Amino acid sequence: MVFRLVLPIVLCSVSLTACEPEVGSDAWCENMIDKSKGDWTANEATEFARSCVFKNYEDE
Repeated sequence: MVFRLVLPIVLCSVSLTACEPEVGSDAWCENMIDKSKGDWTANEATEFARSCVFKNYEDE
């Protein structure tokens, strides 16, 4: 009985998280720019600085 409930929840979770772009990719940077800064986690802010801000300076 429990297995019948857990399996669909796990499958839905996996399928929904697969739609997010890879952290640090250009698509992820664009999503973070559009996201409210108050909704960012500390890890997201750190990764944004590393992958999106400083990456642009390294490319020049």
